[in-house]
Order: sequence, then structure tokens, then C-alpha cells
Amino acid sequence: MTETKTTRCLIIGAGPAGYTAAVYAARANLKPVVIEGLQPGGQLTITTDVENWPGDVNVLGPDLMARMQAQVDQLGVERIADVITHVDFTPADGTRLAYGDSGTVYQAETVVLATGAKARWLGLESERAFMGRGVSACATCDGFFYRNRDVAVVGGGNTAVEEALYLAGIANHVYLIHRRDSLRAEKILQDRMFATPNVTVLWNREVKEMVGDEMGVTGVELAGGLAEPERVHVHGVFIAIGHAPATGFLEGQVPLYPSGYVRTEAIGKRDGQAVGVITRVPGVFAAGDVADRTYQQAVTAAAMGCMAALEAERYLAELDAAEVAAHADTAA
Repeated sequence: MTETKTTRCLIIGAGPAGYTAAVYAARANLKPVVIEGLQPGGQLTITTDVENWPGDVNVLGPDLMARMQAQVDQLGVERIADVITHVDFTPADGTRLAYGDSGTVYQAETVVLATGAKARWLGLESERAFMGRGVSACATCDGFFYRNRDVAVVGGGNTAVEEALYLAGIANHVYLIHRRDSLRAEKILQDRMFATPNVTVLWNREVKEMVGDEMGVTGVELAGGLAEPERVHVHGVFIAIGHAPATGFLEGQVPLYPSGYVRTEAIGKRDGQAVGVITRVPGVFAAGDVADRTYQQAVTAAAMGCMAALEAERYLAELDAAEVAAHADTAA
């Protein structure tokens, strides 16, 4: 028999956005339910040092998420280990339905989408062939296996530079492969990396193939250098070229950008390009990396979680007021 669980506020996702939304929704007495998904805590659970979280000079990503989770638990928020496979935001009565892999159907008056994003890959056949045998998207997960060996990181943003710095403390040498002649990473991270003697940046290069044998990766072939193809001998390749939003289960239910991010609107009459949390489906809000195409920081994800919960509270207050007015008219 299918179990149906009802709530005023369903939060799908348990990263900084989801947990912050849960804190604010709980304090508003909305009795939120959080669906944690496959990775409770989100991307910060596979991050080492976090140096840009307000109030902490340095904190480990898993520790920060454990603190958020403890705060949510202290407020009595119900956390459920389930994965939402699809949703139905079209019922005529205004309810929003989410279907869990467990078989449970979640019926909510409001929904906060906070499913975050997952690693983006290069899309090479050789990349897939060596997945788990020298190709990874998580240095903190797999870096230990390449102690005192040469590795490569592909990318040019904060994640790529952070991965390179982390690996520099483990590996013999790190090659940062970037397709442009400048990095997008924060200046403080760039300065730190350029001062690290065992990191070499290979500018204006693109990975054409991963090469290796039955034991795993032995190198990468690059295009763009003086010699083409150019082969760099490494035993590990870490892909850090960004993330794709986890919105596959939302197709046809909320407007998405071509890139897959949830389309949100700015609050009020501000410029429609501003970061907002309100989707075009009444009662459905989006927060964090699932909707943020620009900043993608833990602090902005948490801020958007706060905004989404406040908007959900406002939406429900308006519904309640309309219901009271309808009853008053009927009684009259």
C-alpha cells in the first residue's frame, strides 16, 4: 500500500540551501519535511577546508554540514532518507506531489527545490572507460590513491584550483590543464597556487583523450600546445569543470533554462535577471546551486534557502488569509 505523507513545506535536498530553508521554515512553524537524497550535506561533504564561510576562518566541509544538520534536528525537523524520482505540480487543488524511490508520495502545499548540482564531465569515451581507474571528480575522495605520483586537474575555476592545491600536498606533481590563458578562480587561490612549486599550469590546452592500460590511466593527450598531440604522463586525472544541476526529475514541471538550471524570478519588480527563488509554479521555490547559475557558493546557497523559506511562509500566509475570508463570506 502506498504511503502518503503530507506537509505544509517539503524541502527536496539537504545541502546548505535545504538545511537553511528547513531552519527558517521550522521557526515559522511550517513543520517542514526534508528529503535528503543520495548525498545528505551536499557537495560540502566531499570538500576539505572551507575558508570563506562567515564566522569561520577555516572549517572542514563535513564538519560544517554536521553542524547544520544538528541545528535542523534541534528544531525538530523531520529528515527522510529518500530520493525523489519525479514530481507532479499540476493538481487542480494546488497541492504539489513528489514521488519517492521508497514508494512514499509526499503531498505538500509548498516545495523548496534544493537538490544542488553534480559534477560535469568532459564527455569523452576514454573518460568513461577509465572512470574509477584514474579518472575522478573528487580529489578529497580519491587523492590519497595518488600519493607521490603525478596527477592532472582539468578546469580553471575555484574548484579546479582548490583541487590542485589539495593534491599538491599529496601528489608528486600536479598539472592544471586549462583551455584559456587566464583562470576564473579567486585571486587569493590563484596566488596560493602559483606559489606552490609542484603545480604547473598548462595554458590553452584541451584534453582530447585519456590514455592508459588495464591497470588504469597512464596519461592524457592534449591539443593546443606546441606539439600536438601532446602527452602528459600522469596516473590520475581530476575533472573540475563545473557542475550540472540535479533537475532531471523536474522536466515538464517547472521552467528550466537550456543549461538545466531552474528558472527563477527576482522578488518583486526587480530586474528579472537578478537571482531569485520564486519559480513560475505557485508555491514552488528553488534555492542554491539548482537555480544559481552565477555564484554557486555555500553562503549564497544558504541565503537562497532562507529566501525560499520566507517566500514559502508568505505564500502560505496568503493562502490562509484567503481561506479565512472565504469562510467569512460563506458564513455571511
